Amino acid sequence: MLNTLPSDVLRASTAPGTARALVADDDPASRLFLVEALRSLGLEAQACNDGTAAIALAHDEAFDLLLLDCRMPGAGAAEVLAALRRDPQARSSDCTAVATSAEMDPAERRHLLAAEFSEVLMKPCNLADLRRILGLVQAGTASLPLLDDAQAIATMGDADVVNAMRTLLRAELVALYQDLDLLRGDPEAFAERLHRLRSSCGFCGATALGTQATLLQRHLKLGHAGSLAPLSRFNRALLATIEALAGTG
Repeated sequence: MLNTLPSDVLRASTAPGTARALVADDDPASRLFLVEALRSLGLEAQACNDGTAAIALAHDEAFDLLLLDCRMPGAGAAEVLAALRRDPQARSSDCTAVATSAEMDPAERRHLLAAEFSEVLMKPCNLADLRRILGLVQAGTASLPLLDDAQAIATMGDADVVNAMRTLLRAELVALYQDLDLLRGDPEAFAERLHRLRSSCGFCGATALGTQATLLQRHLKLGHAGSLAPLSRFNRALLATIEALAGTG
């Protein structure tokens, strides 16, 4: 079956207006599975087999989701995303990015989350994993957990460390809520605060809030009059996460 599809580019077409994903992976089996699985979930999927091609495609085309393998010829996931984030002309510079890998230690996972990846997907994965990833693109907090214990333990490696981190996160969130009125008037400072918050959310498994922080940060970077449009959703996720964290530890 693998020989029936090109090794460098795979396309899966769906109805116009559906979400678009780019899969960059040098392993043919992984590439084929991810493309076909995304198509079965209703996305349009395109794929390439190295980091250089991924940068070029994401520069020229607008994708809603990037699935980037951590170790590819040309550039790995971190290098691809860094190149796109610093290029204002890239059409996919601010889309949701997920790193994929067959092996990952906690330190590398933390590094990727701090580098603006919304999630790290371990391979082999399944349809349930990809449905969870699609929740990041759809940004519906109803489909995302406030606190994902499995993600937090996978990132930090120990439940006691997770609990300690969540205690610190709750204090951070309370302080942020108290500062919101001031931050509304300083988009640059607000965006920087959200950047730090996203890492904390990733470490602690605060999935819904991390997603809303990502969306709000991107809107702030646009610098237009409607840049605070997602603020109400962020506020709801912020308050709900503070409440959820009060019951942990």
